[in-house]
Amino acid sequence: MKAPPLVETPRLVLAAPAVTDAELIFQRYAGNDDVTRYLGWPTHRTVEDTQRFLAFSAVQWEREGAGPYVIWAKADGQLLGGTGLGLEPGAQAITGYVLAKDAWGRGYATEALTAVVEVATDIGVRHLYALCHPQHRASSRVLEKCGFQQDRGWNRRTDFPNLAAGKAQHVLCYRRGLP
Repeated sequence: MKAPPLVETPRLVLAAPAVTDAELIFQRYAGNDDVTRYLGWPTHRTVEDTQRFLAFSAVQWEREGAGPYVIWAKADGQLLGGTGLGLEPGAQAITGYVLAKDAWGRGYATEALTAVVEVATDIGVRHLYALCHPQHRASSRVLEKCGFQQDRGWNRRTDFPNLAAGKAQHVLCYRRGLP
């Protein structure tokens, strides 16, 4: 299974991130406390934090044939956020997304997630899932719009480092079977 490093939708371009994207990723979303509030990774405090993420991303793409994407607007080339696909054993994968604050509420998350679902289907993923903080209703709505259903049997906790670092909290799991 190998995902394409470049995916286009009507309004977006999803691309494997480049080392040269570090400063922009940091400025647009990774270093913003409001944007990263409900995420499972800590807000980047320096561009070096973002550079470490990009090094991880490059390894993930090389080893797994998939990984993070950055989301660009076709219209003006603006960096809007990130998404991705983490391949797991058993034809399963995890996904997620993050958008810069000025990109919220414009349907970009739904469009990007729809593209990731298509990529996952094309490369043979059978089960796709995403984790979501219970208070992040906007994210839950995006997942539901894209055909994900909450796994009501899921009863796990995880760390949300930007809310209460080191304190495991309840997390929702949304799943979608693929053809």
